Amino acid sequence: MSNYKLQVKELNKIFSSGVMFKKDQFQAVKNISFNLRKGEILAIVGESGSGKSTTARMITNLIKPTSGEILYDGTNINNRKFKRLLPEKIQMVFQDPFAALNPNHTIGYAIGRPLELKKKAKGTVRERVLELLTQVGLTPAEDFIDKYPYQISGGQKQRAVIARVLGLEPEVIVADEPTSMLDVSIGIDIMNLMLDLREEKKLSYLLITHNLGSARYMADRIMVVFAGEVVEIGNAEEVINAPKHPYTKLLLHSSPDPWRTEVEEIEIVEFADTTLPKQGCKFQYRCPFVTESCKTVSIPLYGTSNDRQVRCNLYREELVHEQA
Repeated sequence: MSNYKLQVKELNKIFSSGVMFKKDQFQAVKNISFNLRKGEILAIVGESGSGKSTTARMITNLIKPTSGEILYDGTNINNRKFKRLLPEKIQMVFQDPFAALNPNHTIGYAIGRPLELKKKAKGTVRERVLELLTQVGLTPAEDFIDKYPYQISGGQKQRAVIARVLGLEPEVIVADEPTSMLDVSIGIDIMNLMLDLREEKKLSYLLITHNLGSARYMADRIMVVFAGEVVEIGNAEEVINAPKHPYTKLLLHSSPDPWRTEVEEIEIVEFADTTLPKQGCKFQYRCPFVTESCKTVSIPLYGTSNDRQVRCNLYREELVHEQA
């Protein structure tokens, strides 16, 4: 049996404004491939519009891919029989805990309703909800179960959302910017909770974030995406300490780090036009190291034997040599 919980192969998503004639097509995700190991945390990092959340929504079957495969334990998630089981295998923690909970229902109802529908409660539903609230640190649980979302804080809402997710006993959790709407200290508490649950429940996480600090704190591996393409992927510490792609370097350069002692000087290219080049490297308009070959030739992912991959001609000879 495969050691991978999730395998994503050549995933593509094209949005179109026209129904019949498919006018104004936009490719949000292009040929994204990666594997998520059992018990691993993989962070997908990139700026807004890079395709992170679109990828997450395809993995959770909220939107359909244009092409490509998503396999869970070797089974395609679009398999008709498997679709009914998918909510019990893969769950999602959304960015906005304020919008994720219905203000008309109590916290107990929000957590308990999925348990009723999927018949997951071994005792009474209320007893199981109290267990889940305690598990995510909302204690004493009796003080929270009958409250409405407006009666608790943002961090407590996110804990309630995580409790609802845990109720279905998934093995993979897709967390889409789970701390971006919370105060920094509360966000760290939520990340620590997720890390504790990873150890306790043997969970695998796909962490979607624009924050390299969060990725470094939580992830085993980091995958950097730009304009719908993977530009770099590898061990988290390697990507943070020795970034290769110019886009990754710029992301790190713009991230606050009080422990940073040496800063690589990088020329930031100002480019007002938001359109992407039709050929060559998609990052060429903003790259300080762009060459003529970058403008004309499609750049593949060059890889090494230790799973480090970079989509950049600057490292072509080095990476191909290491791989050989």
